[in-house]
Amino acid sequence: MERPQQYRFHQGEKTLPFSPDEYDARLSILRKVMSNRGLDACIFTSMHNIAYYSGFLYCSFGRPYGLIVTTDNSITISAGIDAAQPWRRCHGDNITYTDWHRNNFFRSILSVTGKNIILGIEGDQLSITQKSLLDEFLEPRAFLDISNDTMLHRMNKSDAELDLIRQGAAVADIGGYAIKDAVKSGARELDVAMAGRDAMELEIARRFPDSEYRDTWVWFQSGINTDGAHNPVTSRKLQLGDILSLNTFPMISGYYTALERTMFLGEVDKVSLDIWKANIAAHEYGISLLKPNISCAEVTQKINKFFEDRGLLQYRTFGYGHSFGVLSHYYGREAGLELREDIDTILKPGMVISMEPMLTIPNSQPGAGGYREHDILIITENGNENITKYPYGPDFNVIA
Repeated sequence: MERPQQYRFHQGEKTLPFSPDEYDARLSILRKVMSNRGLDACIFTSMHNIAYYSGFLYCSFGRPYGLIVTTDNSITISAGIDAAQPWRRCHGDNITYTDWHRNNFFRSILSVTGKNIILGIEGDQLSITQKSLLDEFLEPRAFLDISNDTMLHRMNKSDAELDLIRQGAAVADIGGYAIKDAVKSGARELDVAMAGRDAMELEIARRFPDSEYRDTWVWFQSGINTDGAHNPVTSRKLQLGDILSLNTFPMISGYYTALERTMFLGEVDKVSLDIWKANIAAHEYGISLLKPNISCAEVTQKINKFFEDRGLLQYRTFGYGHSFGVLSHYYGREAGLELREDIDTILKPGMVISMEPMLTIPNSQPGAGGYREHDILIITENGNENITKYPYGPDFNVIA
């Protein structure tokens, strides 16, 4: 039996996070970039760009996946193990490659692009091995890195994206309320986190009944575990007097939103309360700065001065905010839109960014723990729209 290198397996109905017109608009902008840079085709291999331009969010599990964009086609390349699911969940065409011969993924790309082309790639994602195999199979005239072009494109959100992000923020708030209800002395971080995650999964299913459900998670930290923003959940049991960190992350079709709040179980000592209030003041000040025509670096410097004047700057551990969209803790990042000293991006209407100052006080000092508040802001023509509604501060987040 002669087994094929690739084939088309299309069955069922296409169901996408956005309308075909939305994807056509994104591809149109991309093709303008391709024309300006003299590209014959692009091959995307990252989860975030494939999802952004096609709607398909792949599960690699050791196999390569791709999206080829030419002047008139967009075609996802997926592994046979997934059958027709990639076609049902992508805008455009889909080719399935088989495992019967090594490197059929690259033969599938060749079947679309041909040889001797100028090929756009993601220089921040494509592995050395994959680039070498593209060179071997396609024999391109040149490779051009377009990862920065696509990042800049993703940073500016469409109305459809903004609508989905608003809903994601609302789901994050629902997870926050479920977590608050689950907090009690003796409960494990794990138990509290599961309550928040389950509430968000159910709400996503209610709002998006045709979606695929994956990757929603919670980081709920207590005591010393609050010292890092990305510390995983443990089985530590909550104790009276603990500082707590609530972090909910609903994922809707690859789109990430978040809610993060400082909490305390029982009474708050004066030193902790003072630090908490100072971080809240920085949070509110930072929100007031997020408006068009200010740079990320300028916002950062102003908040740095705010903390420095209060003798707290040495306890800051990372930047003050980042972009939102197709991203996750294990794929994607719009690094050009982060509130850090080394980012000169100018804020523009349609961008989405968080304000999330964090202070970490070492365990050897009074007020020990990590303090963090996090809201999501859409930059508007005259300022910003805060789409996070869950309250912050001691009036709401000290759990009796």
